[in-house]
Parts: sequence; C-alpha cells; structure tokens
Amino acid sequence: MKKDMKFTHLNAAGSAYMVDVTEKTPTVRQATAAGCVYASPSVLRALADGTVPKGDVLAVARIAGIAAAKRVPDLLPLAHTIGVHGAAIELELRDDHVEILATVRTADRTGVEMEALTAVSVAALAIVDMVKGVDRSARIDNCRIIAKSGGRSGTWVRPGEEDLVARGG
Repeated sequence: MKKDMKFTHLNAAGSAYMVDVTEKTPTVRQATAAGCVYASPSVLRALADGTVPKGDVLAVARIAGIAAAKRVPDLLPLAHTIGVHGAAIELELRDDHVEILATVRTADRTGVEMEALTAVSVAALAIVDMVKGVDRSARIDNCRIIAKSGGRSGTWVRPGEEDLVARGG
C-alpha cells in the first residue's frame, strides 16, 4: 500500500462512515468479476447433461448471481445503493470446475465492483448448495475482480486476465 494512501471510509477519529457521493456526477461504469467452483468429474458430467438431482443448477446460479448484484447494500454496510442497470452471469463448464464470470453495469455515482464480486460469490454458493448432496468436496476458489471501467480512476484490467475480460465484458 502507498505510504500516502488513506482509507476513505474512516473519519478523522478512525470511525467508519459512509462516504458522501452526493456531489459526484453519475457516469457509466462496469465491473467484471470471476471465480470457480471445483467439483468431482461425476458432478461436472451431471451439470453438462442436466441430471443433478436438485434441478437446473446453472440456471439457478445465473439467477442467484443477478439477484445478488442488486442486494449489495443489504449485505455490505458501507456500500451505496446504486442502480444496477445490467447484470450478466456467464457459466462455463471446464474439465474440473465451473468458471463464473459476472459483468455488472450502471450509470451512477460509484462503481459496481462489489456488485460483480457478490454476483460471482452467490452464483458459486448456489452451485455448491445444489451439488453438495452428491459432492461434499465441491469448493469455491479464486473469486476476484478482473476488470473495471468508468469513474474517476478509469479502466483497469487484472494483468494476465485480458482474455477472460474479453469473453465476459
């Protein structure tokens, strides 16, 4: 961390507070997050052919992720209530995991990184919840922000994730 960096959610006394963004101009903003759910080969086959006993896992995960993106202020006490104007959840079956990409868009006063990250996390939780009866070893891994654009700080892409960002954004 930079020496001159200060935490914006702490006042002079060191108490947490919600940053006032009233005077900020709304701008178009986007964030993409990614994560994985690792599961057994038999679960991945069941996901591919739609035979998981609890139903259509990928459809439920997609809807759970979208719903979660809209609930961030209920979960994170210092998050601003913003308009989530777009949310897309992509799920791709790989050899040993499900790859999750969430892209969230807004035209508001603050970014949507937490909304994208929450969407990935809850989509992953939905997958684990629906497969845990047949694979107790299923696990969530590597949830991270991979890109953001808009706002004062502009565009940022996690080094090495350019190809993944191109697919999700």
